[in-house]
Amino acid sequence: MKRYRIFPPEDFMEARVTLPLSKSQSARALVIAALTPGAPAPAPVAECDDTRLIANALSDPEAVEVDCGAGGTTMRFLTAFYAVQEGRRVRLDGSERMRHRPIGVLVDALRALGADIEYEGEEGFPPLAVTGRRLEGGEIEMDATVSSQYISALLMIAPLMRQGLKIVFKGDPVSRPYIQMTLRLMADAGVEGELTPGGVSVPHGSYRAPACPRPIEGDWSAAAAWYETEAMAAGIINVSNLATEGSVQGDRRLADIYSRLGVVTEPGEEGGTDLLANPDPDARAVIDFSDNPDLVPYATVTCAMLGYPFRFTGLGTLAIKETDRIAALCAEMLKVGVVIDTPVHGTMEWDGRRNPIRELPVFETYDDHRMAMALAPASIFLPGIVICDPDVVNKSYPEFWEQLAGAGFTIQEIEEEAEG
Repeated sequence: MKRYRIFPPEDFMEARVTLPLSKSQSARALVIAALTPGAPAPAPVAECDDTRLIANALSDPEAVEVDCGAGGTTMRFLTAFYAVQEGRRVRLDGSERMRHRPIGVLVDALRALGADIEYEGEEGFPPLAVTGRRLEGGEIEMDATVSSQYISALLMIAPLMRQGLKIVFKGDPVSRPYIQMTLRLMADAGVEGELTPGGVSVPHGSYRAPACPRPIEGDWSAAAAWYETEAMAAGIINVSNLATEGSVQGDRRLADIYSRLGVVTEPGEEGGTDLLANPDPDARAVIDFSDNPDLVPYATVTCAMLGYPFRFTGLGTLAIKETDRIAALCAEMLKVGVVIDTPVHGTMEWDGRRNPIRELPVFETYDDHRMAMALAPASIFLPGIVICDPDVVNKSYPEFWEQLAGAGFTIQEIEEEAEG
């Protein structure tokens, strides 16, 4: 297995970083364009594994076998997309981890709307055989506490249903900003949905190619690694390609979250956005991540390394991400002496006490891009840490290691024989 040993910058850190384009916005834009008569595929979009898998599938009208890799977004969005492709039969599969990520809530909803979907393995999990047909639509109830991607997947195909679609939420929806993003991008293409506290509805209709397509923004989720780095290194990081006003991304809340963890966000004198450290040694982080669960790994490592006690809530969806992120974070933080209270009811808590560290951590990444990016900045406090399987960042941020090196970090690939 490939491994990197990471050392922090030797001098005061001054870095300029260009973020990748938003993976979440790109995925939605690609699906909506594929459902829009006469619309070209949007460009540019995020250049990462997840987006590439969606783009490749949507660009091949003859595909009968589609590999979704490790992309939960890819699997969920394509399941709904192929369900309305009349006359096509497509088999959707993915990585071994993907075969253990539940999709039953979405499949049940699609079947209730008239879809023809079969499980080819364990009930409730990929792989799936989807035969496209015209869906009736109408009103359904749906558990909104599991994943907003299920709801977004249904919303994007809703205009093609005979009766449109009304989803009545069972429970409070998680990651509501991602539902709002989906509706805003649909509105750009001529379909207006309505989101209320109790549900969401989309009328029957058709998309039209927008005269002025909304450009894909820089990825706020990816910016989390740089907010974390600034919080620990206290240098100056200038981030370009970040929409601080009018962004469609819910993870723009990152700036507010990190303002509580000692990072100020302000316009750069020569353009871009400056991240500046303003540490508070008495900080304590009490944060609800219901709307922004992807930011939890970064905030957890930040607080653990800076010694900020924390109480994070709204973590119910983290167990079905690329890995069980709560379990993974608890395991890896033990390696830096942080014993996190046994998580219950979507809550994770640490009182600030720390055990001695007896050896440099070798961090596992669990096939999870966010674990790798969140753990790397720990080298600022523990020079020489090891990151296993670093290429997992290709899922969303292929340039991450190159940009980290550009910020002054030293990244050494460990030869297998040298470790033996």
